[in-house]
Amino acid sequence: MFKPSSLMPRRRLFLGVAASAMSSPWVWAQSFAAKPIRWVVVAPAGSSLDVIARAMQDKLRDQLGTPIVVENKPQAGGTAGTAEVAQSAPDGHTWVMSFNGPLAFGPHLYPRLSYAPLRDLAPVVLTTSQPNLIAVHAGLPANNLAELLALLQANPGKYNFASVGNGSSSHLCMEYIKALSAAFAVHIPFNGGPPAVLATVAGETHMIAAVPTLLTPQIKAGRLKAIAVTGLQRYGLTPEVPTVSESGVASLKGFEAIAWNGVLVAAGTPRPLVERINAAINLALQDESVRQRLQAAGLDPAGGSPEKFTQLIRDESAKWLPIIRRSGATLG
Repeated sequence: MFKPSSLMPRRRLFLGVAASAMSSPWVWAQSFAAKPIRWVVVAPAGSSLDVIARAMQDKLRDQLGTPIVVENKPQAGGTAGTAEVAQSAPDGHTWVMSFNGPLAFGPHLYPRLSYAPLRDLAPVVLTTSQPNLIAVHAGLPANNLAELLALLQANPGKYNFASVGNGSSSHLCMEYIKALSAAFAVHIPFNGGPPAVLATVAGETHMIAAVPTLLTPQIKAGRLKAIAVTGLQRYGLTPEVPTVSESGVASLKGFEAIAWNGVLVAAGTPRPLVERINAAINLALQDESVRQRLQAAGLDPAGGSPEKFTQLIRDESAKWLPIIRRSGATLG
């Protein structure tokens, strides 16, 4: 059974004298007021990433004393906007809201990606995370994950699963379960969540893993059956649905596959600026109105240090590399 294993020089824009002068917190505060902050969100307007940025936009403007301008750049699965910020001036005035696709999966999926996440970007803070929810067509003879896997193992090639796109978290989550359980189902990629969900509702595909907010309306209507959530703990909006780890399948004990996102700036951004942005976002994430808005969208507020976010990117990249190679998924 498969078991996954869990320099280029930067720009030299800040001379020693300037760096010394800029070490004052007062000067850093003034530098933000010099011009608006451009916040690139690598997903469309109305998406979960867009909700995160806009929920915090006014709070961050008030804290940093300068306008925050949100720009949506969803092209190339988020890698285009991520690359743009990686190539921007390291002055703290250009941020990217990116996610596990461009940061942990992308380097293994795109043969000619123009950036390396931990070489060309400085992680600032993890903003939110959420699990995937695994659901099956209402008529499928499986009511829990153990039954579903037994069905797949007994009928290799008969069943398929939809995903929101090749190389997406929706796709790779199911590949991870297949690898650990020795089950098989055919992958059917779609261009986005709505068509993938509708195909599963119609019975054209048999199962899907996707973010809960995409699936819960169909589950409540009885057109899909919820099987499991992919976090380590049960999900707040669907507490009745067990985790993958609770399925009783020994090879899936401790299973976790979450979608996550966070803010990064160009590598070389001075540490005091990174810390100031980090503090501002952490404070915004603790605001009750912001938390309510995020939780209503199915997002779990996170926060923490730049080091915590850096380690997550490093760990997730290593975790998903063998899954991506085994799946044969490529993009670009």
